[in-house]
Formats: sequence, C-alpha cells, structure tokens
Amino acid sequence: MSLEPAVNMLDSAWIPVRMRDGETAEMSLLTMFECASEIEALAESSPTSLVAMYRLLLAITHRALVHEKGRWTDADRARWFRHGLPVDAIRAYLEEWRERFWLFHPRHPFMQVAALAEAEETREKHKPWTQIALASANGNTPVMFDHAIDANPVSIPATEAFRELLGFLQFTPGGLVKVFRGADKAGPLANTAAVLPLGGTLGQTLMLSLHPCTDASAQDRPSWERDPPSIQNLLADPLPATGPCDRYSRLSRAVLLRADDDVCHRVRWIHFGAGLGLAEDPAAPDSMSSYRSGSQGLVRLGFVEGRAAWRDLGALLPDPSGQASQPAAILSWAVNLQMALNDLDGDLSVLLAGLASDQAKLLRWRSEHFRLPVSTLSRADVASIVRDTLQKTEACYRELNQLLRDAIATTLPDPKSKDTRARARELVDRSPLAAVFFSAAEQALPDLLRRVGRSELDGAEQDWARVLLGAIRRTWETALDLLGNSTAALRAQAQCHGRYQRLLEPLRLAVDDPSVNPIQKGRT
Repeated sequence: MSLEPAVNMLDSAWIPVRMRDGETAEMSLLTMFECASEIEALAESSPTSLVAMYRLLLAITHRALVHEKGRWTDADRARWFRHGLPVDAIRAYLEEWRERFWLFHPRHPFMQVAALAEAEETREKHKPWTQIALASANGNTPVMFDHAIDANPVSIPATEAFRELLGFLQFTPGGLVKVFRGADKAGPLANTAAVLPLGGTLGQTLMLSLHPCTDASAQDRPSWERDPPSIQNLLADPLPATGPCDRYSRLSRAVLLRADDDVCHRVRWIHFGAGLGLAEDPAAPDSMSSYRSGSQGLVRLGFVEGRAAWRDLGALLPDPSGQASQPAAILSWAVNLQMALNDLDGDLSVLLAGLASDQAKLLRWRSEHFRLPVSTLSRADVASIVRDTLQKTEACYRELNQLLRDAIATTLPDPKSKDTRARARELVDRSPLAAVFFSAAEQALPDLLRRVGRSELDGAEQDWARVLLGAIRRTWETALDLLGNSTAALRAQAQCHGRYQRLLEPLRLAVDDPSVNPIQKGRT
C-alpha cells in the first residue's frame, strides 16, 4: 500500500449524475454539491450502490448542517428545497475533513480499515475486488451478471471499486467471514427494499430525505469522523447505531483497497475481514426500511421472486394501529417538508431499491419508481382505502388461484389425492398466471392512486372493479390455453365454470352499480 495519500474523493470525479438536460457526467463531491440544483439525480445503475451513495450524501449534508447551524427546522428545509442547498456550510465541512477523504491513505483511507495492511491475519492475504461487488461471481455466490473467476480478476478504476464498496457495506448479507470472526452481522439494508423520496433535483431529494436534528445528533458521527478502526474494534461485539449517520456509513465489513502494482489508481485485490458489526435495535429500525404485515407480525419489506413490488405498497402508507404497516421514517420526514411547503395535494416520487438474498446467496436486485399522492402518505383514512384495495385484490387472486389449482387437479389422475393437489399447486405457482393477473392490474394502478388522492372514490372503485374483471378473465383464458383441448381439460373447464362465474358476479354488479363496493362485497 502506498505511504502517500492518493485520490481525494472531494476532488476526483467518481459520482455518476444525470443533469436536468438529460446529459450524464461524473463529478467529485465538491462539484456535485455545487451543482446540486442542476443535477436531476444520481445516475448509478446498481441499485445497491445507488442507495448507498444517497446515504453517504445525506450523512455529509446532515453533519455539515450540525456543524454550521446546530439546529434547523422544517421551515429551513423548505427554504433550502426552494432556493438550493446551503453549499457554503457543506463546502466548509468537507474542507475541514479533507484528510479523511483520501481513497488511499496510510492511516485513514476513506470508508476503509487501514489496519488490515499490518494485521497478521490479513497482511499477506488478499481477495479479488469482486468480493465486494454484489453483482459479480465470487466465492460460492451464484453468477448474476458476469463469469469472472477469483484467481484472475481484471483491474478496475479505484473510484469504480469504491462505488462497489459503498453498496456492499450497506447490503451485504450476514454469514461466514473467517477473518477475525467466524461470521459477521449483515449490513444495515440487507434483504431490504430501501425507500427514498425523490425530488426534481438532487438538492431537493436530499432535503426531502434529510433526517431531523435531535439532541443525539452531535454524537451520531459517520465513519470518517471516528478514530480509524483497530483490530480490537473488529474483534469487539456488534454495537447499535448511534443514529442515521452511523448507519449510513457503517463499516459492516473491514475492507482495504490495494492499488494495482502495474497501473496507478486501479484495483485488482483487496484485504478483507469482519467489520464493525451492527446490532439491530427493534425500537430504532433503519430510516429507509418499511415493514408489512406477515404471518407472525410485521416483517421488513424486501423483494420477493415473482412478486411485483407494487403489491406491497401498503407498507409505505401510515397505519395508526401499527399492525398492517410501519412505513420508513424517511417518508414522514418527506411529508413534514411537504407540509412546510404547503403542498399536500401533489404527488411524491418514491424509489424502492435493494437486493434480496438467501443467507449468503445473492438472488436478485431491483430498482422501481412510484408516484404516490402525498395524501396517501399523510392521511391514515386515505391510506386505508389504498391498503384495503390492495389487500382485497390479493384476496381476489387467492380465490382465483384456488380455482385454477382445482381445475388443473381435475385434469390429473386421482384428482382428490394430496399428492395430486400438491402437484397442481406447484404447476400454478410455476406458471405465468400470477404475472398475467397482476400485470393487468398494475397498468391501472397509477390511475387508482391518482383518483383516491383526489377523493374520487366512487369512480375509483367502479374502475378498479372493471380492472379486476379484466384481470380475472385474461388469467382464466390463459389457464385454458395452458390446459389445452383434451377431454380431461374440457371436463375441468365445465366443472369449474360455475365457480368462475360466481367469482365474477360481485365485480359485474359493482361495474353496473357504483354504490356496490367490489372490494368488500362477495369476498371471503
């Protein structure tokens, strides 16, 4: 490792951004904050690195304001939202901590652990940089997007490796590490569909998502304001976060980038070990994590194979009882700003992004945008209408799903046996039928949200009944095509036709008579 500092992240261009005119570029931290009003959003393509970069910027912004102003109000946030970030305060803060933003540094490399270069357990050992790339094949992780091998990694620019590191620290699943400890805790956002409100510019996004200043904020220091982690720190028990800034920058794994011997400022190998484990506090969940109702209480919102994210939008909406959902705190901060702006009638763009894993196996990642009426986020009565509609839509599909299973079982030998019914359930679950139903409904979701947000409830209910009618019919027709025209298939269709018509009846009534609520009538 070089003894001379190199690649200062305040000056080096490493943050991908999309300007308001559509052009893309890479900027340094200082330049990015200077141009925050001209930047539409970050242009990082990896969902994990994208969320992690926003969290880094939020931690910097919050600490800069704590240092400069101590306290601020939502009225201050509204002013910065309208007229631009307090750039002077942010620049002064970054310059004060300039020495902690060197990517390569003998004592405190940015967001890394310098002690790995001298520790007996790691100084002679190294891993490929793909160890921290969540989209790459490494160890026993399944291939997601490449076919690289551990023994011969291709070097990449150090700034690109750092972007990978940011996403890794936030989303890495818990599991085996075998250096300093046998296993380590997961990153703050492991298996989470992280929530982020988005404004029209980067500066507005930071103001919407900025956590409030409290009495504890002075002690909530990000990693670069802390003493460099020692090996003793890495061996210590996991600690709870002191606040959002700590969570946004927690070194959940100990990593040290090694400058490539052949090409300056490129990375091929890293030192790696267990990090500063995060002990979760149920009373203080991550500010970007939402919780939905599960079979045994609330569960963290994540991405599930074969399940569209919009089906769980109810988790983002307020619930006074706390039993149906627990929205991410960051949404309440955004709503507070909307109130200060006197803009509760508009929409709020929301990003859901993250990575799903099974223990240490990385399975899938996603990034999805939704436009939600602010009224659904600020009023429990409006939120309950949307949540009830989504829940009853799920109930409608469950009834249709059972009908489809029975129809398929009828075409198989011994249709009433347990094994046959299990086989029918497997065939339905592996078929495209759920995708057919929910994709048909998803097309009408924006209009439903818009009309509910405007309190056009009768028309919204009638139109949604029409949507469900179309979704059921399309799914049923697809199922019949899959069954074919054999004698057994035609017999199954005839036997299930009456149940199919009874499933449609309350929706037909609702379409004909708007006073009938299709989401409530005729459902078990």
